[in-house]
Amino acid sequence: MIILTGGAGFIGSAMLWELNRNGEERVTVVDDLGSTESGKWRNLSGLHYSDFIPKDLLPGLLDRNALGHISAVIHMGANSSTTETDADHLLVNNFGYSKSVASFCLARKVRLIYASSAATYGDGSSGYSDTIDKLDRLRPLNMYGYSKQLFDRWALKNAVLDHAAGLKFFNVYGPNEYHKGDMSSVVFKAFHQIRKTGSVKLFRSHRPDYRDGEQLRDFIYVRDCTRIISWLLENPDSSGLFNVGSGTARSFKDLVTATFSALGTPPKIEYVDMPETLRDKYQYYTCADLSRLRSAGFTEPLTSLESGISEYVGEYLASENPYVDLLKKQP
Repeated sequence: MIILTGGAGFIGSAMLWELNRNGEERVTVVDDLGSTESGKWRNLSGLHYSDFIPKDLLPGLLDRNALGHISAVIHMGANSSTTETDADHLLVNNFGYSKSVASFCLARKVRLIYASSAATYGDGSSGYSDTIDKLDRLRPLNMYGYSKQLFDRWALKNAVLDHAAGLKFFNVYGPNEYHKGDMSSVVFKAFHQIRKTGSVKLFRSHRPDYRDGEQLRDFIYVRDCTRIISWLLENPDSSGLFNVGSGTARSFKDLVTATFSALGTPPKIEYVDMPETLRDKYQYYTCADLSRLRSAGFTEPLTSLESGISEYVGEYLASENPYVDLLKKQP
């Protein structure tokens, strides 16, 4: 059996789809569904799993070894809000909870794949290398990134990373992010702005070395993320930290232009001032160094920004039923 935390969330539910696509249904989903209005439960509709456990119950069940034989834990559950201000909550939910899961996996020799974040890289002044020797140099810009950095460092110190794989996700977009609100991708927000107003608002640059809309990010389609996780499940000897991105930095203007193109609409972009509260925490450039992942043996090509957005918009956002559905024709 595979334990999948955050299994009703964005990357988690997409990973459940990937497991089902590969013929695996012996999955226990762990999550907190919240209110029905959030629609998070819909991420599980049409997908197959053997059991569901509320997230607060998992640590106790693991302590009592009450879940039977577990072959792997895919730990995607976390508060992923980069604007969360409750530091104590993030320490408990992202750091403490992850320690409980990892301690179980370490003691039972269970394969662990967990979500870290590219937010750990801060302003990028120390680069975007996922090598262990660079870990202590990183200075996250927000508490979310710091909670992930704390766990990465704990995992290294306690030999968890000798056997586990920690994934530093960059800017992920794709189906099943509909419940994320302000934390949803720019593609999702752009699509709905275009449908509502015919235009998209982007932040002006507040640095002279970047033009408006030319701030750069590494955007990765969620299906590429699940293929990488699936590969790591099949290759348990691959351990340590791994960047999960496209390996290419693209501008927000590129992303929005591709969204207009997917809708068959000429681009219309408006630039607005960035809130002052964000300016000292804003990343103007991110780009995943994929050297370790490629050297480990993952050689599959990754989806281009234009192809990913075309599929996401055409097959999901513009669809009457946007949720991942196993009955849909998939590539």
